Amino acid sequence: MAKVLIFGHQNPDTDAIGAAIAFASLQKELGVDAEAVALGIPNEETQFALDHFGLTAPRVVEKMADETNDVMLVDHNEFQQSAADIEALNILAVVDHHRIANFQTANPLYYRAEPVGCTSTIVLKLYKENNIAVPAKIAGMMLSAIISDTLLFKSPTCTQEDIDAANELAKIAGVELESYGLDLLKAGTNLSDKSEAELLDLDAKSFPMADKTVRIAQVNTVDLDEVFARQDALRDAMLAENVKNGYDLFLLLVTNVLDSDSELLVAGEPREKITKAFNVNLENDRAFLPGVVSRKKQIVPQLTEAFEK
Repeated sequence: MAKVLIFGHQNPDTDAIGAAIAFASLQKELGVDAEAVALGIPNEETQFALDHFGLTAPRVVEKMADETNDVMLVDHNEFQQSAADIEALNILAVVDHHRIANFQTANPLYYRAEPVGCTSTIVLKLYKENNIAVPAKIAGMMLSAIISDTLLFKSPTCTQEDIDAANELAKIAGVELESYGLDLLKAGTNLSDKSEAELLDLDAKSFPMADKTVRIAQVNTVDLDEVFARQDALRDAMLAENVKNGYDLFLLLVTNVLDSDSELLVAGEPREKITKAFNVNLENDRAFLPGVVSRKKQIVPQLTEAFEK
């Protein structure tokens, strides 16, 4: 068998990269010639974690078929979020915690999906099921992924399994969970030196909804006003992305990681779906969403339902 490439979704976050690193390490222990790669460079939060635990970022690969036919996916399954040539590849395994959509394979595969807050929580189970110890550095990266995906356990996606896994991994990694977690989240909120295009591409995913394509980006901050001081430029950049890539509706979810609230900026149509999904009225293309921090659980399902009605 040729080398197996393991990777997370486009615009990778800490779980996409951390789970890929951890799952690739597990596969190597199981005798598979595996390598963690990425569909983009790490964001600042992820790089903070990599540096803290002395790990090297996976190399970026644009087309997998140039190197292999065999791949494994972590932290995603939808093809529009995956490698450009995903339909031409043989998917051997998927480990994920998202909805299953727009996914099919020609051959049987290993598929592990659980409704937890982070893929790395599932990967820890796989280590245990195979009686393989998690190396300290990789435990630190998996811990970072759980902290990131659950916003230090404040997200509604967080489960007791995530909390238990994080505490176990923190002991293996040798860090104090709360203090490290706050340092990690703050590392990802330095947005001032990024262009509008960079902000919109930090953590963005596309979703087909009815006959429309909806692009949803999310950025974390400790100051909503700092981001919305650039509202006009951000909205113009979102409209330009709609035209360039054929998106119908572009949502930017700006999340305050300290207060666990978000504010939404909207560009495109149909805007009435926003009102229906979240029971809010847009004012100046914006809507405040108290208690909303999760795109996966508090944005995508509600918006999908609104489009289907």
